[in-house]
Amino acid sequence: MNQGSRIAPYAYVLPLVALLLFVFGYPVVRIFEFSFKMVRGIDGPWIGFRNYDLVLSQPLFWESVRHNLQLLLAVPCMVVWSLLIAVVLFDRLRGWKLYRVVLFLPYILAVPIIAVVMKKMFQFNGPVNEVLRWIGLDFLALDWIGSTDVALWTVMLLIIWRESALGIILFLARLLALDESLIESAKLEGASWWQRLRYVIVPQMKVVIEFYVVVSVITILSSVFSYVYMIGGGRGGPGTSTTVVELYIFNALIRTSLPGIASAVSAMLFLVSLLLIVPLFAVRRRANEEEVA
Repeated sequence: MNQGSRIAPYAYVLPLVALLLFVFGYPVVRIFEFSFKMVRGIDGPWIGFRNYDLVLSQPLFWESVRHNLQLLLAVPCMVVWSLLIAVVLFDRLRGWKLYRVVLFLPYILAVPIIAVVMKKMFQFNGPVNEVLRWIGLDFLALDWIGSTDVALWTVMLLIIWRESALGIILFLARLLALDESLIESAKLEGASWWQRLRYVIVPQMKVVIEFYVVVSVITILSSVFSYVYMIGGGRGGPGTSTTVVELYIFNALIRTSLPGIASAVSAMLFLVSLLLIVPLFAVRRRANEEEVA
């Protein structure tokens, strides 16, 4: 192979790489630059790590981080729920293809649309509490949106319901690609449904589960702004009970006009997300190696 043939593939992708670097790379570089400046307007003087020191000394920032960590409790719930539903669909119960479409529908709809509907349903006098009162469970009729103790858990329920749709489709796609002779052999040996799930299905789903866990963690840490913005009335309410790191960045940039502070938090969030993307690539590489083997 001559030199020109080796260079040709890179020449073909060079325009796309240049475009991506301009669209995504340049803003990232500017964010890191702004995080070390006292920005007023479009630029400002260099102040070193002062923005970071100010952010790390604010109780509201740490409260936002704590809320993100609390939302991480949704990840194991999403994994277990998605896996169980996928396995039930894999058993080809009547109408399973229709159920698959219905379950994936929330993931297609925009988050603000779902959040507005769910906010109406979970109001104190909304349909959810009315049903609970009708069946005699008055003690469960809570102020799901207006209570500082419950609001973040309500957001978590919404996240679990919507984001699990992706897990169900991922797991079901993997199940449909499995060698079903192993499952049939387990049935002939007298293995129960739970035994087949634990000893036959889950071991073969390990790579997909790891992939979904990493994606879900990244989602919880850096992609829940629309959920809390809509449920919390745009301010992370009631009070600051649903304020997360993304909303903290939004408030610093838009409401208090502090681009340096917003950039510092954005830079830290970017680095944390980057650390989580590394194991994601490791999982994908291991999956490719297993497929080749």
